[in-house]
Amino acid sequence: MENKSEKLPGGKRRDLLLEWLLEADKPLTGKELASRTKVSRQVIVQDISLLKAKNHPILATSQGYIMIPEPDQKMVRKQIACFHSSDLAVTEEELNSIVDQGARVIDVSIEHPFYGDITASLMLSNRSDIRRFIQSLQETSAPLLSELTDGTHMHTIEAPSSRVIEDVERALLEKQFLLT
Repeated sequence: MENKSEKLPGGKRRDLLLEWLLEADKPLTGKELASRTKVSRQVIVQDISLLKAKNHPILATSQGYIMIPEPDQKMVRKQIACFHSSDLAVTEEELNSIVDQGARVIDVSIEHPFYGDITASLMLSNRSDIRRFIQSLQETSAPLLSELTDGTHMHTIEAPSSRVIEDVERALLEKQFLLT
């Protein structure tokens, strides 16, 4: 029987990382994966980079690592332009307005005057995801990307139908978050 306090060899560790990511129903943090494998978080970052280089569809989100699901041909995607203050309560209200209509927030992006387009994966599907995202922002004191553009940003959203996308746009327009 294997000693649980020993570090796992690289190949076996990466196989386990893939297995855990495939089985996970939520993002797995680098810290959690490091603890499970008895290595540093930096080793996990390197392992994930190696796995990505071998074309494993892993995505680093603000909540942790996930396997990118196969594209669902039935889903509709649209990028929408939004604007609001950097207050986290307002951000939470905006994101809840999207998921409450049945859509998923895939990412957030800005157009930076120097760097060009900057995109960050979010993968937020429900209020619980959003609470964890907001809590993480609070704990790290990380600024929102939209702070670089005085509140203007884009979201890629995904929904089961165009009607849901229209409902999202209507909800955001009512709250004056949607740029038109």
